[in-house]
Amino acid sequence: MSISKAASSKLTSQNTIEKRLQIQRLQEPTLIVSPSAGSDVVKGLTQTPKSLPPRYFYDDHGSELFEQICELSEYYVTRTETAILQQCAGEIALITDHCELVELGSGSSTKTRILLDAYNELSYPLRYLPIDVSAGMLESSARQLLADYPSLQVHALAGTYELALAELKPAKLPNRMICFIGSSLGNMNSQECDVFFSQITDALEIGEYVLLGVDLQKPKHLLEAAYNDSQGVTAAFNLNMLEHLNRQFEGNFDTTQFEHWAFYNETKNQIEMHLRSLRSQTIQLRTLNLTVHFEAGETILTEISRKFDLNSIQQALKAKSLVPQKVWTDPNQWFGLLLCQLQASTAV
Repeated sequence: MSISKAASSKLTSQNTIEKRLQIQRLQEPTLIVSPSAGSDVVKGLTQTPKSLPPRYFYDDHGSELFEQICELSEYYVTRTETAILQQCAGEIALITDHCELVELGSGSSTKTRILLDAYNELSYPLRYLPIDVSAGMLESSARQLLADYPSLQVHALAGTYELALAELKPAKLPNRMICFIGSSLGNMNSQECDVFFSQITDALEIGEYVLLGVDLQKPKHLLEAAYNDSQGVTAAFNLNMLEHLNRQFEGNFDTTQFEHWAFYNETKNQIEMHLRSLRSQTIQLRTLNLTVHFEAGETILTEISRKFDLNSIQQALKAKSLVPQKVWTDPNQWFGLLLCQLQASTAV
């Protein structure tokens, strides 16, 4: 092929990607850095014990670090769920039929390709709505998907789950499935889960689906190794939250004066991830007009990761009219994947 023909072909390919891609930003950048946007930071750092919302993990660098975590040998979650998906994706496609995919916390959309391949194998139309707080990650992953799947349509939404679910318009295909895979449900406490399930049901029509990934209860040593990897990537991911706050709210956190601390709380069946202050220190976040003092050894809770019992989570879903249709697990029973359908409530 001549250079001119190659350039023309590349331009044509780029043009068709632009026609198949829509990126919708649900928050303007000016709003993201306003003091009101940091009210959750103020609340978390002025209470006892201190905490921060996990959403502050995910600036562009944090999203990249999380992708690295998913590749670690100690982090069984991704490879276990991937193996389950590879086994059941064809069955999911058959059950849900002509179905657009909505994915919460899409990241690089790596596992989503398994589902897209299954629908493509059945010659079903492909429509994908990835949702992530990292607009940079959304755009780069969407463009790669569009290059690899010539018939795919992508409508990406950059924002929080709550904003995106409220923004969803009726499905353009006969059916819809909201995918929340990767065990992120574990980052919510039981009350937050209940609210989240209500948001899911509000975003679906009767007969539409949810695909939910949940990390299951298992021995403590396996869990703690997954959140304290030998390469220190999880530690870097945790500490990056402070760098994110520095950039977003004109802060002066010194990440060398904090350390990553993660352990399994066996009473609550959850991993707890903290940042622990190595000395007595005072931090300022100028945009928020906030000054915070830390004692040596004081911690910030940055994340919980609950580990579920399959029977209990199915009952919680049924209570929201999200009725499990199929449940898949791995041979070790380490991870569960649940396909649920929204059904009309039978409550009187």
